[in-house]
Amino acid sequence: MPHAPILASLTAAFVALSACAGTGPVSQGSLNPSYQGIQTVLLQEDMVSFRVALQGARDNADVEAYGRCAAAQYALIRGFGFARHIRTTVAQTGNTWRGDAVYLISAALPPGLRTIDAEVTVRDCGALGIPTI
Repeated sequence: MPHAPILASLTAAFVALSACAGTGPVSQGSLNPSYQGIQTVLLQEDMVSFRVALQGARDNADVEAYGRCAAAQYALIRGFGFARHIRTTVAQTGNTWRGDAVYLISAALPPGLRTIDAEVTVRDCGALGIPTI
């Protein structure tokens, strides 16, 4: 069968991509969070902290997604196309979740594993109902 190697390659590629499916923005599903706002703090010329708060989050990933959406919109507002995630700290008090996400923003794709394309991320955030700045 001459097409068997191609089919095997496509199947392997599909399996590999399926494993990556959870790395994008959070799927809202039945989640109905109340987004409480974003505070932006310039730490250095290209390093920014995004302090976010929300109620009704499922876990840290929801808070991280809110910070990622804020960082992406901020990068676009400043005329940059990319951001690299440095760290996010999350704290929960009762039903209120707070996050402090730090990102480096840049015009070119920065080195590192946790980079985001700001335009794509803002579009995804809008589709998921996650507010940006």
